[in-house]
Amino acid sequence: MPKVRMSVVAVWLGVCIGGHAAAEEESWEVVQEILMSTKDIVVLDGIEKVPLRYESGEEPTYGDWMVRHLLSDPEKLNPYTSNDAGASTVLSYVFESLLEADSDPPYALRGLVAKGYPEISADKLTYTFELRDGVYFSDGKPLTAADVVFSMKVIHNHQVLAPHLRNYYAAVEAVQQVGANKVSFLCDKPYFRNDLMLGLLSILPKHFYDPEGLLDPVEVESLVDGSWEEGPHKERIERFAEQFNQNFNRKVLGSGPYIIEDPERDLVTQQKVVLTRNENYWGRDVEGLLPSGFVDKIVFNIINNTDAAFIELTNGNLDYHALRPLEFKEKSWSEDFSRRFLKGVSYAGGYMYIGWNNKHLIFGDKQVRQAMTHLTDREGMVENIMFGLAETVEGPIHKFRPEYNHDLASYTYDPDRALDLLAEAGWEDADEDGILDKTIDGELVPFSFEILINSGNQTRKDIALTLQYELQDIGIDCQVRELDWSIFLQKVRGKDFDAMVLGWTGNVQFAPDGYQIWHSSQTVENGSNAISFINAEVDQILEDYRREFDMERRIALYQRFQEILHEEQPYTFLWKPRTARAYSRRFSGVTWYPPGVRLQDWWVAQEVQMY
Repeated sequence: MPKVRMSVVAVWLGVCIGGHAAAEEESWEVVQEILMSTKDIVVLDGIEKVPLRYESGEEPTYGDWMVRHLLSDPEKLNPYTSNDAGASTVLSYVFESLLEADSDPPYALRGLVAKGYPEISADKLTYTFELRDGVYFSDGKPLTAADVVFSMKVIHNHQVLAPHLRNYYAAVEAVQQVGANKVSFLCDKPYFRNDLMLGLLSILPKHFYDPEGLLDPVEVESLVDGSWEEGPHKERIERFAEQFNQNFNRKVLGSGPYIIEDPERDLVTQQKVVLTRNENYWGRDVEGLLPSGFVDKIVFNIINNTDAAFIELTNGNLDYHALRPLEFKEKSWSEDFSRRFLKGVSYAGGYMYIGWNNKHLIFGDKQVRQAMTHLTDREGMVENIMFGLAETVEGPIHKFRPEYNHDLASYTYDPDRALDLLAEAGWEDADEDGILDKTIDGELVPFSFEILINSGNQTRKDIALTLQYELQDIGIDCQVRELDWSIFLQKVRGKDFDAMVLGWTGNVQFAPDGYQIWHSSQTVENGSNAISFINAEVDQILEDYRREFDMERRIALYQRFQEILHEEQPYTFLWKPRTARAYSRRFSGVTWYPPGVRLQDWWVAQEVQMY
C-alpha cells in the first residue's frame, strides 16, 4: 500500500512540476513578444505591461528601509580615488555637486548646490557658479566656495590617485573664489562638456579632508603647470596626497541626504554597507529640488554570489535586485514571485567586453585580436547565456546615441577566418603538440594565456568558459582564473593580466567622451586604459572631439574613432545587456525614466512598512 501511495504522490509531483514548468514557459513566451516589440523600457506586472510612471497624487511617507545587493565590497569609499560601480552607487547618496540633471529629455542641468546653470563667457573659457545660501555638510558646517576651490585642488594634485577623474578637468587652469558664494573656473582651452563635468563635480568638505590646511597656500595653477614640484609647498602637497589616498577609504563626509552614521557598525566587510537618512539634510524642504529620499536607511547587502543573492530576494531579504537572464526567464513567473515583485526591463547604458592586454606578447598583434573576436561566438552567447536579453555591439558608444557607428560590419563567429588570420600572423603548431605556437625573438612561444574574471559574477564566468571551450578545439590553451573583486581590480589596474572580462557603465543622456578609456595618456598607473591601447590618430580624434561644440562634426570624428577601434579590436566588444530589475510592490512613487529609475523618489506607505 505505501508503494502505491508513493506512486500517486510521484505522479502528483510530476504533474505539479510539469505544469509549473509549462506555465513558466508560457509566461516567458508572452514576455518575449512584449520585449521584441520595443527597445524602450518595459514595466511588467506579472506578464502584463503596465505604465512607466507613478500617477497617484498620494503624499509620500517617510520611513522604512530599502535593501539592495552588491556583489562585492566597494573597493574604497574615497569619492575621488574610487572607480568601481559599487562605490559610485553608494557615494551618490552621500556627496553632491553644483548641478544635477533632469531625468527626462533633454536632460537639462539644474541647480543643486549652485543656484542654477553657470554664467559662461563668450569664448567658453570661464564658467562662474553662484552657490546657494544655507547648504551644509552633514556635520553642520557650511559648504562654501572655498570647498569648491579645494575640491579642484585635490583633483589637480597629481599625487592623488585619480587619473580617471583628473582627465575631465584638464582644461581648468585656475579657480577664483569671489566672496563666499561665487566661484569661477578659468580654462585654457574649450571643452564642450565643461558645464557638465564642472557641474557634476562631487564637492569635498575642506575641513574634513584637509584638517591641517596643507593645501591652503597652494594655487591651482601650480598644480596644473607642474611648478609645485620646484616650489615651496612640495612637501605639503605630497603629504596631503599620501593622507588623502590612505586615510579616507572608510571615513566619509559629504553634503548629501544620506550618511554613514557609524563606520564600525555600518561598514562591515563582506556583509553590508548601511546609509542612514540625514534628518538635518539642508535640501529637504528647498523648493525646486528633486526629492532627496524618503526611506530611513538604504542597506547594501554584500553577497558574493548571484545565485545566493536571488535566494535572498525570494526570501524577502532584498527589495531591489537585478535578475540574471536565467532567473528572469525561468524563476520569476511564479504566482508568489509576481505577487511580491514588479519588474522593470531596460537596456544598460554600458557594455560587456573582453579586454586584451595590448602589451602582451601574443595580443600585441591586431591580427591575433581580430582572430579572437572571430572565435568569440557573441550571438551564440546572447542566445544561450543572455537568453536574448542583449544586443551585440561593435564599439564603445551607446547603441542608441547618434554617435554610434551603425555602418561597421559585425565580427561574425568564423573559426575558419580566425585560423587564416592566425596563420598570416605566423601561428602554427610547429612542434605538433596540439597547441599553436610562434617563434618570437628566437623562442618558440605557445598560444597559451589566462583570462581573468571576478568571483561571483556568473555571466562573466560563463563568457570565459564558453570562450575556453571554443579555443581548445583549434589549439589555443586558455585558462580561466577567478579572483576576488579587489584583487581582480589590482591586477587590471596594474596591467598584470593577459585578458579579462569586464564591463563599462554609461548613459544615453549625455554625449560620450572616450578620452578616459582610450587616450594613451590614460595608460598610467590606475588609469582606465588598462589594456595599454596606444594609437596616435585616436589620440588626436579624442582631443579634437573635446574642443568641438558642433554636434555633427563631433559625430563625424567619432565615426572615424569607431572605425579604428573596429580595425584594431583592442577589446572584443560583446553586447549591451537588457536587464530586468525586480522590486518590491510595497514601494510607491516608482517612475521609470529613459535613463532608468531614480530611487530617491520611492517611498513606502505607513501601513506596509517593514522596518
